[in-house]
Amino acid sequence: MCGKFTQMASWREVHAFSQPMVMKVAGDAVETATPMRIAHILRLDEAGERIMVPMRWGFHRRSSGAQVRPDHMHARAETVDQLPTFRNAFARHRGILLVHTFNEGEELASGKTKQWVITPKDGEPIAIAVICAAVGQGDAELWTFVQVTTPANQLIAPLTDRMPAILPREAWPLWLGETEATPAEIKATLTTYEEEGRWEIAPQARPSAKTRPGPPQSDLFR
Repeated sequence: MCGKFTQMASWREVHAFSQPMVMKVAGDAVETATPMRIAHILRLDEAGERIMVPMRWGFHRRSSGAQVRPDHMHARAETVDQLPTFRNAFARHRGILLVHTFNEGEELASGKTKQWVITPKDGEPIAIAVICAAVGQGDAELWTFVQVTTPANQLIAPLTDRMPAILPREAWPLWLGETEATPAEIKATLTTYEEEGRWEIAPQARPSAKTRPGPPQSDLFR
């Protein structure tokens, strides 16, 4: 299942996503997210308008310790509306994670994991279905999200048996709640996405020895 993805920094300011988007514009920065890091999620505000909200990847219980670990990073589409951990978020707090690329890991016989990067060829962001939940209250409130997953498609199945639930653009209004729908109709959008040659896949490049890690993200939980 997806354990890393990238977003474009400029997407933080885009709300409607009503116009075609290119993957990268001059001077735009690529931001990498892994579990328990911050990403920007497209959701509806109280007025029903699309907004981008910073959220931390992973559902977790509030911890008094300095180290916070996720209890859940993914939710299976087959049971997302049934399990107590996820059903309220599915019913009330759905969002879309727009990614530039996402990774899938292949477990090797050696016990190591080989990372593969999936990138769309058409210059459009990939829309991943997520569900969201708030942790804490008041100034300490933090929104978190988990990715919904489906069985893997033909491209990813040789690597792993699950993949993110990909939403075609026409399903966005229904998933976000702009279009009235029953829970069954909403859940029906969570099907395996067959990319039909729209994506390319390649091994993740080794980081350059000269590459330095970027500054740590601020801890919005505090």
